[in-house]
Amino acid sequence: MKAIVVGCGRLGAELAYRLFQAGHEVSVVDIDEKAFATLPSDFHGKFNEGDALNRDVLRRAGIENAESLAAVTNSDVLNGVVGHVALTVYHVPNVVVRNYDPRYRPILEAYGLQMVSAASWGAQRMEEMMYHADIRAVFSAGNGEVEVYEVAIPENCAGKKLGEIVNEEECAPVAVTRAGRAMLPDLKMVLQAGDILHVSATLEGAELLRAHIRGMHGKEA
Repeated sequence: MKAIVVGCGRLGAELAYRLFQAGHEVSVVDIDEKAFATLPSDFHGKFNEGDALNRDVLRRAGIENAESLAAVTNSDVLNGVVGHVALTVYHVPNVVVRNYDPRYRPILEAYGLQMVSAASWGAQRMEEMMYHADIRAVFSAGNGEVEVYEVAIPENCAGKKLGEIVNEEECAPVAVTRAGRAMLPDLKMVLQAGDILHVSATLEGAELLRAHIRGMHGKEA
C-alpha cells in the first residue's frame, strides 16, 4: 500500500513506523523538518517538508497515486481540509483524520470523513473502567458510540432466560460462550452461571444491563 501520513508528531511517527514495518510504502509530510527526527533511525520512508495545504507538497508526497492517507496533526481544521481534498480532489480510496479537540468533531463529521477522536474515545474507556468492572468492552466501533461488551453471567442469573436479562432496545445479544463453545444467542436460551455473554450496546445500554443484573441480586449497581 502507498500511504501518506500528514503530521509527524508522536502519533504520526508511530503510525508511519508501524506502516513501514508492515511493508508499506510510506510518505510523511510535516511543515517542520525537525519533526522527522521523531521517527526511528531505521525508518526508510519518504520525508516531505512543507505545508500540507500546498498542492505541490501533496503531489511531492505522492498523493496522486496514494491508496491511503492519514491526517494526524494537532490542527483539526488542517486535518479536515487535507482529508477533504485527498478524498474529493485526488480520490484517495481510504482517508482517515485525527480529531484532536472534541469541540471540533462536528466540523470533521460534516466532511463525512473517517475519524479517530483519541480524547473522546480515551475518556469513555476510562469512564467504563472506573465503574464497569463486571462488564468490559472488547470491541469498539467508530469512536466508541457502539461497542461489544463481555459479561460473565453470575450465580444470581443462572436459570434465567436471556430475554429476561437483555432488553433488545438497549442491547443486542451477539454470542453466548459456554464451556469454551460459542453459540448464536436465542432470547429463550436458559443461562448458566459462568456463561460469557457478548452484547452490542451503547455505554448507556451497557450500564442499564449492568444495573439490571445487579438488581436481580437485590443490590444497588
